[in-house]
Amino acid sequence: MSVLPAGLPDITRKTRVARFHWWTILAVPLAAILFQVYVPRFLTYLSYLELPLLVTVYFSLMYRSPVAGVLVGSGIGLAQDSLSNLPLGMFGIVKTLVGYFVASVSQRLEVNNTPVRFFLALVFFLFHRVFYWVLSEALLGEHFDLDLPQTAVLAILNALVAVPLYRLLDKLKIVE
Repeated sequence: MSVLPAGLPDITRKTRVARFHWWTILAVPLAAILFQVYVPRFLTYLSYLELPLLVTVYFSLMYRSPVAGVLVGSGIGLAQDSLSNLPLGMFGIVKTLVGYFVASVSQRLEVNNTPVRFFLALVFFLFHRVFYWVLSEALLGEHFDLDLPQTAVLAILNALVAVPLYRLLDKLKIVE
């Protein structure tokens, strides 16, 4: 029941938070992390995919809450850190910030639009890569090569993968 004056559209449907089964919330990020860790060992040409990041962006978009985005990002990032041979906490920090910023942006945009999803996946891949570079230089003193042309190509490839992935994940929503 809407309490809007006559003639004004009811926009509550646009800001509705998506709901998922509990097994979806656990299985999808776990599958993305396992893909990231194990598949490039056998199929090296798939090493450009950053599926945990794409899943972080998707769930943060769908929950539309910065707190939920932080929880999703930190959970996926720390799980990815624990299964990789990289320093513990780096992906946790970066994906936490990605989750927060994506969820903040999702409160202001219609995120079920394919071009918007493509653009957000592209921008947040670049943000993820640049912020990981900043953290590795500042916190660890390690040199992480940030090749900007290669990073731009990888961002486009990941954004192209994100569009069908997000459509597939949309089918796992609980329909009310």
